[in-house]
Parts: sequence; C-alpha cells; structure tokens
Amino acid sequence: MSETPASPRVCDAHCDTLYSLLTAPQKPTDVTLERLQQGGVAIQTMAMYVGPAAGLDVIEQRFEGMFDQLEALKQAGWRQVDDPKEVIDAQPHMLLSIEGCEVFARGLSVIADYRARGVRMAAITWNHPNALGTPHCVDATTGLSGYGLNAVREMQRLGIAVDVSHLNEAGFYDILKKTDVPPLASHSCARALRDHTRNLTDGQLRALFGAGGFVGLNFFPMFLTDGPVCTIDTVIDHIQHMYDQGGAGMVGFGSDFDGISTKPEGLDNPGDFPHLIEGLRRRGFDESDVLAIAGGAFIRYFERI
Repeated sequence: MSETPASPRVCDAHCDTLYSLLTAPQKPTDVTLERLQQGGVAIQTMAMYVGPAAGLDVIEQRFEGMFDQLEALKQAGWRQVDDPKEVIDAQPHMLLSIEGCEVFARGLSVIADYRARGVRMAAITWNHPNALGTPHCVDATTGLSGYGLNAVREMQRLGIAVDVSHLNEAGFYDILKKTDVPPLASHSCARALRDHTRNLTDGQLRALFGAGGFVGLNFFPMFLTDGPVCTIDTVIDHIQHMYDQGGAGMVGFGSDFDGISTKPEGLDNPGDFPHLIEGLRRRGFDESDVLAIAGGAFIRYFERI
C-alpha cells in the first residue's frame, strides 16, 4: 500500500489583502488566518499596493495606512517574518512586499527605511509610470530611468527582491543585463498561452530562469485564458509551460488574492490550495516538483539572493 504524500508547505508570493483592509474594511477578504491554515500556507506575501495614480504625499499616506493594517494583524496573532528560512513550522507567516515603487522617489535612502520596516520584495511599477520605470501597459520599449537602475541596485544591495511583475520588457531586460542579482515575477503568467502584455514571453521566461529567478503564477483568469472557462488545470497549463522553458525548481504561486475580481473554478481563496496541489499530482508532476511548486522554489529563491 502506497503512503499518502505529506502536505507541502505552501508559499504565496502575492496578495493585496493589506490594501483591501485599508480601503474596504467592511468587505470580507479572500485571505484570512483560518483559510491560510486550511490551505497549508506557511508564507503569505502581503503586498503594499500603490493604488491609483496620485501625488507622492497621498501614496505615502496609503503606505502608512497599510503598515497600520499589518500591525493590527500582528496584534491579532498573525506572524511576520523577515526571511522565509525563519519559518520553522506549518503555521502561516507574513512576508512584506511593495507593488509599485513610487514611495522610493524621494531618494535612495528611503529604500533602506522600508527595508528596516520589513520589506523583502518590491515591484518596480504597477500600471502607471513612476520615477523608476514604465509598466507593460504603456509601452514595451522605455527602459528603466537612470534613477530606477540605481534604485534596483540599492534594493539588491539591501536584500530586497526586485519584482518585475507589471514592468515592461525593456525594464525587465535592463535588470537582467545591467545588474547581477536575479529578479522574480511575483504574480505573472505565460504569454504563449494567453497573449497579454501583462504576461511574460518565452524569451523572458528563459532569461529569468537562466539567471536563477522565480515566477509565481497569477490566478486571475484574464491572464490565464481567453476562453470562457478557467479551471485549476488552466493554472497548471501555465506551470507546465514554464517548466518547459527551463523553470523546474523556479516556479510557484502568486495568487493575487484580494486583488482579482474573478478566480479559476475551485480556487477561490487560500483554503483551496490543496485542490491545486492535488491537480499537480494528477498532471504527473513528481513529489519533488510538487514540493518545489508549492513553496520550496520560493524559499530557495531567497537563499540565492
């Protein structure tokens, strides 16, 4: 009789729960402590999302509000870690990230301030240009600004993982060609399977994996398929495609829970991660790959940087 595989520790590289708690406090969130426990989530990355375009003072106020929400979660018993390797049990832990680096515009010294407050990942842009770079939805050809490249190098020096989700292609390649620490894409999908500028081309995937980066799969159906139905198997199709581009051991999850309006069938919140894990096994991924996709690849990425 075969043994039942152990439940893997899940790591999720992106959610927008802090922003949801700040801006819609009465709205139930996808991510709750109970659902993280149900789903076997050991690390839930909590993004401080920049939100709609606004003046820097307004954006900084939003970020302070999200820091307040983070502290409220910690007071309620949630645990924050500064490094994934600090996770020594199966209980949920939070890792802090930024989605949109507008707050770094005041100067490179600000980056150290955010690192001291626990930020371990930072996406260069959301969907509007800033002092560092240009998003996918504006153009593909405008590279990082001079300040942006210096900011990336400072992030790398401080141990902040540089996140290329939402960044355009020219900015993506600036990071790979002009710096020496591999970036990650916290919540992105494969453009070969869904032709959307938000997704990564096969060339980008091969370059990122060749450098030792990481991709977390976004669960938003808009980025997964142009068909009428999106299922767990649709998500796994993108994982398989990334493996085919050399991504073995460098692909995981970046759900975007609390930031997406629809979800794949059967994958509504973190409590449903076991369904996705079982789907990977049914697809034929061996147990070492299942463990890597669930969370091991994310943890090892941070060891590499």
